[in-house]
Amino acid sequence: MSTRRDSADGPEDIDAAFAEIVADLERDETFARWPDDREPADEGERTEAPPAVGPTAVAPAESGPRDWAPTADEEDEHYVPPEPPPLPTPRPTTLIGIAVVVVGVLFALVPGLAGLSSTITLPLGLVLISGGIGWLLLRLRQPPRSSDDDGAQV
Repeated sequence: MSTRRDSADGPEDIDAAFAEIVADLERDETFARWPDDREPADEGERTEAPPAVGPTAVAPAESGPRDWAPTADEEDEHYVPPEPPPLPTPRPTTLIGIAVVVVGVLFALVPGLAGLSSTITLPLGLVLISGGIGWLLLRLRQPPRSSDDDGAQV
């Protein structure tokens, strides 16, 4: 580029530099033109219709992604996921942890439920909620680690 000088601010004439860049790109043959940018003389050269474009057919250079049409068998096929496995039955200790959390929420939201003052039931409810959540987290099943595998566990 002849318009760019060694100044720190950039080229002196930005429009001239941009026009030079565009001219260089237009001269370069590796950049393909869009199908709509064809010369009018190219229109008369093509007399036959383009072949149907499908997953096994090769599209001509003038064809774009919007010219593709699915075949009849592709429209009928769709993925059907397998049935998920049934949920495991919770252990009695898990049910106890859930019950402690529910009782803690009830104590925190409805202080008169236990017949105690709200100054006692609110802290008691918060303690029950945190204790129940802690109980449930401690009871999570951890799969045994194999001693011969040093890789990450997902």
